[in-house]
Amino acid sequence: MKSITVLLLNISTILCLLCSSSLAQQPPANPQRMPTEKNTLIVYLSRTGNTKAIAEIIHQKTAGKLVALELQTPYPTDYHATVQQVVRENETGYLPPIKTTIDGMDQYDFVFLGFPTWDMQLPPPVKSFLRQYSFRGKTIIPFNTNGGYGPGSTFQTVRELCPQSTVLQGFSTRGGSERDGQLLAIKDAKVGEARKEVENWLRTAGMLK
Repeated sequence: MKSITVLLLNISTILCLLCSSSLAQQPPANPQRMPTEKNTLIVYLSRTGNTKAIAEIIHQKTAGKLVALELQTPYPTDYHATVQQVVRENETGYLPPIKTTIDGMDQYDFVFLGFPTWDMQLPPPVKSFLRQYSFRGKTIIPFNTNGGYGPGSTFQTVRELCPQSTVLQGFSTRGGSERDGQLLAIKDAKVGEARKEVENWLRTAGMLK
């Protein structure tokens, strides 16, 4: 009887070891996908060139498809007139029609979304874009440029408009400075510093291999 018990225990131990070895060799059930040139989209809205400069740095670091967000009816060239129009759009909830179209949105798993801070809120054209497509199951990585007052409620609004997406921590930086009434683009003012900031952010967010 004792020998039979020992034999059964040995068989049980061998089966457990084989089972553990088999489980260890199995790949994760849901492996984490990394951004690639084919599954990454970089969309940005830029009026003065600041957000465009950040978008181009992200493109250099991650590849992907780079797309500028354009309106069917552009905003006025006069800055103050644009501000007044944006305030009215925010008050009424008006969403300006977008000229830009994205072919094959389903193929993109990662969407970098760039925009300036207007009226301390997410610009209406970006709201239009987020309502125009389905972002279900996608990872959205927002980035922002501003005049020194921060991103405002922009990142929170992105989360609210994309409840079925994973929205990562956003990146925000101050744009160019005023000189003689002209806004210096970030690419002319501090492109080297901005590139380091963007790279550190991408690495923290796990977007760099």
